[in-house]
Amino acid sequence: MKKSIKKRATIKDVADHAGVSIATVSRIVNGHETVGEKVREHVSESIKVLKFRPNVMGRNLKMARSHIFGVVVPTLSNPVFADMLCGVQEEARLAGYSTLMTMNEYQEGEEEIAVETMLNNRVEGLILTVANADESPLCDRLDEENIPYVLVYNQPEKVDRCAVAVDNVAGGARAAEEFIKLGHVHSAVIAGRFDASDRSKARFNGFANYFKSQGLPDPMVAEVDFSKVNVQAAISDFLSRSNPPTAIFCSTDLIAISVIGIITSLGLSVPEDISVIGFDGIDVGKLIQPPLSTISQPSRRMGRVAVQLLLDRLEGGEDTLRLMPHKFCHGSSIAEAKAQDDVNFA
Repeated sequence: MKKSIKKRATIKDVADHAGVSIATVSRIVNGHETVGEKVREHVSESIKVLKFRPNVMGRNLKMARSHIFGVVVPTLSNPVFADMLCGVQEEARLAGYSTLMTMNEYQEGEEEIAVETMLNNRVEGLILTVANADESPLCDRLDEENIPYVLVYNQPEKVDRCAVAVDNVAGGARAAEEFIKLGHVHSAVIAGRFDASDRSKARFNGFANYFKSQGLPDPMVAEVDFSKVNVQAAISDFLSRSNPPTAIFCSTDLIAISVIGIITSLGLSVPEDISVIGFDGIDVGKLIQPPLSTISQPSRRMGRVAVQLLLDRLEGGEDTLRLMPHKFCHGSSIAEAKAQDDVNFA
């Protein structure tokens, strides 16, 4: 009979057993003296009970002084990631670090391959945007191997995952509030695929829940691919409904810009017939006609904060979630709702 192989204890197992954070276990394993004696003894006992062996690769990686950070983003076709990367490079340079960057183009499984490439280049730490911060095998592996990383744009519920983000749920709710102020009742959301972006799903949830809280109909919803934004089918479907939307919220500005283009091509007007709000605050949104109303996030600043948090982690700092402020930027793509009978959706 084949003998089963017992799963090796991870640093997360030790943290859970001892009732402390992964960062605390990490500091003890790596010899930092900033942990109190009682906590050190308690964690040491958990290490013995679980027969935990620190991952040599992870420890060596952390001790290596390559002065290089790895950055993995879904794409650079969306300027929001390029803006964040500029902030990362600015702050890293001030700290004497260089950066390596790669993309996964929202492809399933490519996150792990991209990170593996970074680790092979001996980066000291990672700055990442992943599909789902709370259900990420990649983040689980980095935690287990004690490899320092900071998430950007992701808003994890797990308190032991270091991240810098805006409150995406609140941002979606703010978009809904703006529409409702203008008298819109029937709304829709066009969002990037939820399985590729936890941000997209959170923005939709915030929007939909706010409409529900005001006793208004649930918004219609359509998910589109990030790499090939095709919104025409979704808009055609919405306009064929008995109560078509007079307001459309988009989970990114790039989707919103595409939506405005399709609406115009159908002979309708933005915002006279349909109002549109995006999310991100990219500069190109100000240049289109009409200029886009959007929920803006400070991407460049978020990149700089991500580097600061990663430097702190390298020195044994505690994991933390840093929420940055978002704001509504009023463009000309929203207006007061017209009565359904005054809009020709044919």
